[in-house]
Amino acid sequence: MRLYVYVLEGKDWLVSQSFIKLKVGKSKFRTRVLKDTKNPKWNEEFAFRVDCVDDDELVVSVYSYDDEYVGFFNNGVKVLVGQVRIPLWSVAAEENHHLEPTWFSVENYKSNRTIKKECGKILLALSLHERNQDVSNSHQSFLQPSINEHYIDEYQRKQSPSHNSNTSKPPKKIIKSITKRFEKIFRKHDDSSIKDDSSELPTTSSDNGESTEEPDFTTSFEDLLETMDSIADQKEMPENLQGGVLIDETYLVPPKDLNILLFGPDSQFRKDLADIEGSTDLHEGPWTWESGQSSSLIRTVTYTKAASKLVKASKVTEEQTYVRANEKEFAVFVSVVTPDVPYGGTFRVELLYKIMPGPDSDGEETSRIIVSWGINFHQSTMMKHMIESGAKQGLKESFDQFAGLLGQRFKPVNQLSILDKSQTLATLENEHQSDWELAVGYFCNFTVVSTIFMVLYVFVHILLCEPSRIQGLEFEGLELPDSFGEFIMCGIVFFNLERVYMMVSHFVQARLRRGNDHGVKAQGEGWVVTVAIIEATNLAALESSGFSDPYVVLTCNGKTRTSSVKLRTLEPQWNEILEFDAAEEPPSLLDVEVFDFDGPFGQAASLGHAEIRFLRHTSEELADMWVTLEGKLAQSLQSKLHLRIFLDNNNGVETIKEYLTKVEKEAGKKLNVKSPHRNSMFQKLFSLPPEEFLISDFSCSLKRKMPLQGRLFVSSRIVGFYANLFGHKTKFSFLWEDVEDIQVLPPSFASVGSPILIMILHKGRGVDARHGAKSQDEEGRLHFCFHSFVSFNSASRTIMALWKTRSPGSDKKSDTDEDKTDTFQDQQEEDERLSCEDGASHLVIEDARMSKIYSEELPLNVESMMKIFNGGNFEHKVMEKLCCLNYNTTTWEPVSGRPNVLERRLSYKFNRRVSSFGGDVTCTQQKTPVSYGKGWVVTEAMTLHDVPFGDHFYVQIKYEVVDCRSGWCACDVFVGVVWLKSCKFQQRITRNVIAKFGDRIRDMLELVERETLLETDGRS
Repeated sequence: MRLYVYVLEGKDWLVSQSFIKLKVGKSKFRTRVLKDTKNPKWNEEFAFRVDCVDDDELVVSVYSYDDEYVGFFNNGVKVLVGQVRIPLWSVAAEENHHLEPTWFSVENYKSNRTIKKECGKILLALSLHERNQDVSNSHQSFLQPSINEHYIDEYQRKQSPSHNSNTSKPPKKIIKSITKRFEKIFRKHDDSSIKDDSSELPTTSSDNGESTEEPDFTTSFEDLLETMDSIADQKEMPENLQGGVLIDETYLVPPKDLNILLFGPDSQFRKDLADIEGSTDLHEGPWTWESGQSSSLIRTVTYTKAASKLVKASKVTEEQTYVRANEKEFAVFVSVVTPDVPYGGTFRVELLYKIMPGPDSDGEETSRIIVSWGINFHQSTMMKHMIESGAKQGLKESFDQFAGLLGQRFKPVNQLSILDKSQTLATLENEHQSDWELAVGYFCNFTVVSTIFMVLYVFVHILLCEPSRIQGLEFEGLELPDSFGEFIMCGIVFFNLERVYMMVSHFVQARLRRGNDHGVKAQGEGWVVTVAIIEATNLAALESSGFSDPYVVLTCNGKTRTSSVKLRTLEPQWNEILEFDAAEEPPSLLDVEVFDFDGPFGQAASLGHAEIRFLRHTSEELADMWVTLEGKLAQSLQSKLHLRIFLDNNNGVETIKEYLTKVEKEAGKKLNVKSPHRNSMFQKLFSLPPEEFLISDFSCSLKRKMPLQGRLFVSSRIVGFYANLFGHKTKFSFLWEDVEDIQVLPPSFASVGSPILIMILHKGRGVDARHGAKSQDEEGRLHFCFHSFVSFNSASRTIMALWKTRSPGSDKKSDTDEDKTDTFQDQQEEDERLSCEDGASHLVIEDARMSKIYSEELPLNVESMMKIFNGGNFEHKVMEKLCCLNYNTTTWEPVSGRPNVLERRLSYKFNRRVSSFGGDVTCTQQKTPVSYGKGWVVTEAMTLHDVPFGDHFYVQIKYEVVDCRSGWCACDVFVGVVWLKSCKFQQRITRNVIAKFGDRIRDMLELVERETLLETDGRS
């Protein structure tokens, strides 16, 4: 049987802070602590399993709680006040085994157990029922409020007049609450099938550390959230944690469904995520209800995280707590404990998941999920900064996988597609105030109204009065005041007229300050920046009146746009749209400055400024952002400016081609557009927006105290460097606008006989990249040194061209202007001979340097054999069986200037079963028909990334497929290794590469033969 106990309230308590413990057999529960009341109200329900009704009893113990002595080793003083003992047979003797809400006296048993002292009363309701009993029907008489009318009347009659208004009211709300709670409990039990009592009653730890048993009502996860919703109505959504935001994405799924997917019991999503991360021993505890001062749902999740290059496999414990839960919004706080990692006992990582409704997309619900993080140190340690940086890097990698898996389940929604630009701008245009509305708002004040009234009053007075006689010092044509009152009145009228004149003059000048660029639409084709200035808050007051006349000046790509002036306000509302003319290159910076139109000395004075770097913000963030202004006044008042920024390319791919043409003319060399795969890897590596495209990347060394080998990436807006040395990653980037000067130093012993390229940044720029700088000069400028380029001439030409394109005045500063007397054709041939940066430049096959690794006649015709190079389903199927991950190909395209030659690019990633290093592979293939007979020659240049000495060589492969007899073809394969830089392991690497690729190509051709024959048999 089961016993249900509902603890309602107490009265006439001797203590003001109390809680209650309930015990039946070995099962124990406790209520939350109520403070500052001697008439506490709990309204909490509990359930016990009863083995023997005749022998068991319910013991209700009342404790006082004193938190004055709460400390690190003390959780407060708890003193037993009194007890109530209720034999369960007395409940079973009641009609339908239900004891209606009844007051019980709490008695304090002294050392002499015959002496009892009453310590107050407690209101309890009890119910007993058998397992699998239809309790919803058998308890109708108890659940109907009308049955309890007699009890309510008796309760009203027994209330003492000395009780306050709160205790003297009839407990109708309490009875309704009891009814709803019991109905809910019984309905849950009626709907659930309970097979084993032991499974229903898992052992948990009580609040005071005693071993207790809590019955599991087999309540569904949705029902627990509904209970949470009834309690959390007044709670606000918590702020993001101080560590920053890891994920801020919107998906096409209702918030409730997304919450169930992430935190529902036995979630398949968490299991799939654990498989991707390599985590094992995943165990999810059940969601349990914890009552207290802040009731909430809590569960514990444990798993073993896979070992990394620096940290061994470690056990992780997550304590997940619902902070907010309703139909639309959910917030889950996660405390992560990793005791096995270095210094794991000194800190714990905190995560906050927030799920909120997103804007509707074509009538469908969307969800926005924000995951922020923080770290809480409960012990001081000298390794604090190292721990923070390691935790941040690990969380970023983990939640990249989290977002990728979530994106496979639900379609990500682009915020900008929802917040339609044209609709948003149209709304702002409608909200923009006209000059007439601004004039009415500016001139509707006491000074103007009183002046108009006085002028009209004096004018009417003049019309009604007769001409006065000349007296005193007056003469014909000169009228003077005849009294001091008239003199004072004239002064007041003149003073007000002067004030009104100054206001009109100020308003006209403010309108003229707006300039001709206001409201002008962008012209040209290329990258267009549209800025909507919404409002500003907490601006500084520079005028004696306590107000300012603010306006905003925007600068982008050397062009300026100015907003209108808002008069006499510290909280201006603009709702204005400014557009910049199209530019060939995407903008990097937007300078924003707020001015006071009429400063202390009649000149415009700055109220704050800010610099917006487009690469640091996503398009969603730019579409609606609050910019914190810098400057002494702005920082002291925390001034902010609300902007909406849209960056569009209205000419598509043509804009990129025109920009590359411009850079090619400056560099005097041909630049090839990188593959989409390489572009996406570059964007992911440096967290760049999708419009940023990679122009070139070079293998080089970063010169610091110790040289560091890595790759230098250059795009239209940034310079980035990345290196990974035994798991220790070095990464930094800065803008081309940050570069003040570029110098070239001659080869030296320190640079291993290679010229040194030095980039000098402007003062105060590149602070985030400080760890990669070689030195800092007396002026505070950072110096970055790069050397050991494979082709220094090619790299320096490209870098100088990009810098000059972004910095028009760089020609005078540069000491490294190259002599451009060489023709464009000569430079292109040199790049094809020396550069290893793109596989397309390596397709010069020399049979003498290559080894024949395969030569067979196959029972396939040429067309069937060439299907492995067609990019269709057959090729993808074969390459996937060869453990090639993320296999992507482009279409065959003709090569300009070379008839009958087709070219395409490939990219994929080796499975670790193929290569212990894994690594990405980029290839360029060209195919030409054979000069004799029927057949093809396919040449391939392959670059291996993220492998030891991968920047020292590339692999060449040549396939010859010729028709030999009917239904048969002869296939010969050659492999060679071309070395760009020598090393002492050159022979060993060459031998290993040829052996590995020989085995791999044989496996590939055997798969081609088998799959082709299987397809032929299937058709027959």
